Amino acid sequence: MPLDAATLEPDALPRFRPVVPRPRREQPGLLAFLKAVRANPITTWLDEHFVEPVVAREGAMGRVTVVSDPALIRYLFVENAANYRKDDLQRRVLAPGLGNGLLTAEGEEWKLQRRTLAPIFSARHVLGFAAPMNEAGARIGRRLARRDATTVDVPLEMTRVTLDVLERTIFTEGLSSDPDALGRAITRFLESVGPVDPMDVFGVPAFVPRIGRLRARPAIRFFEEVVNALIARRRTQLDAGTAPSDLLTLLLQAQDPETGKGLSDLEVKANIVTFIAAGHETTANALTWALYCLSQDHEARARVEREVDAVQGDGFDADALPFTKAVMEETMRLFPPVPFLSRQAIAEDRIGRIKIPKGSLIMVAPYVLHRHRTLWDDPEAFMPERFLPQNRATVQRFSYLPFGAGPRVCIGQSFSLQEAVIVLAHIARAARFSLSPDHAPVTPLQRVTLRPEHGLRMQVERRG
Repeated sequence: MPLDAATLEPDALPRFRPVVPRPRREQPGLLAFLKAVRANPITTWLDEHFVEPVVAREGAMGRVTVVSDPALIRYLFVENAANYRKDDLQRRVLAPGLGNGLLTAEGEEWKLQRRTLAPIFSARHVLGFAAPMNEAGARIGRRLARRDATTVDVPLEMTRVTLDVLERTIFTEGLSSDPDALGRAITRFLESVGPVDPMDVFGVPAFVPRIGRLRARPAIRFFEEVVNALIARRRTQLDAGTAPSDLLTLLLQAQDPETGKGLSDLEVKANIVTFIAAGHETTANALTWALYCLSQDHEARARVEREVDAVQGDGFDADALPFTKAVMEETMRLFPPVPFLSRQAIAEDRIGRIKIPKGSLIMVAPYVLHRHRTLWDDPEAFMPERFLPQNRATVQRFSYLPFGAGPRVCIGQSFSLQEAVIVLAHIARAARFSLSPDHAPVTPLQRVTLRPEHGLRMQVERRG
């Protein structure tokens, strides 16, 4: 049931509405579609996708069924998840850089990795990371306070703090590399593979060179060098009994609770790259968008400031900051870290009244789902109150999927949300951000994740 705007507190209205590409009225022709999907895939969505529960069409990628009905999404991701695997397009795009880790593996290989890695992201372990997350948050707060009255590159600063968190939690001995260089490599990789190549759309064999993959090779080699150095150093420490008890050690020592089998070297490497690249990128983008939204909604910003200023001491507990947490969740509604999820039908099926042919593509697009007009009240508006505890029951379980759902739900969702809330609290305590009137339009660009198309440079004002 959508949240009725009349139930919101008076000071929460009116709300900021970010500028996003307008949905198309009609499906574009083949060449126009290929051009648009390569430039920015979120510009290809049709108006009907934001209104209808299911849209099935024939197009460049064959039959594609877009599902936005929460009950049918539950069926797809939970009740009959075994019939739907990661599609070939995703694997062709991501596997060359991320390897065959948890994000891209399938079948029994994925099940083994998931069972092995699940204990690492248990609630107990994640809560234990609050202290180092607070240390990283306090550090960026001090850095931003020193930048008073200057203009900063917000995505770069958010990259720095999320990599700082990784170094304090997963890789406590450091990343054996300049964090800024690593951040640039991750950005280059996603910018290179992000534009959808027509050869991938049409299933051209992987051995045929793609421009994007050729451009991504230096970044991929850089990942390999960093990861190999991390593993070699940590194995030496494990042999000597001097290894720190962090996620890297847990990853190398992890065993499948059912079989006792550990991960292979290739699986370890693939998952380290996944945690560095995918884990850092999504959180950094979510924080970037949150700071942008707060810069445009002064009432929401003031409410966050009041909440964090009321906390005694230097550290924050994410669960004790309900409005700050709601800001992050609403930000991920408008700008979901992964804007679409796709699956391929292993066998013929039926979703509601729609027949699903074997091998056809099924999409659940959080970018569409989170703005669907039948599921949300005023879906284009930035309204953090939707996610406050007293309103949370109005959010249908399968209408909000910032981290996916079902067996393949993001294993690091608790880690990521806790990190984002803590870091945002420290930033809000230390500084405010404002956007220059002559800044280029702040619109979302899909490059695997969603990022501001023209970057985001904002002026910092020190608080206090």
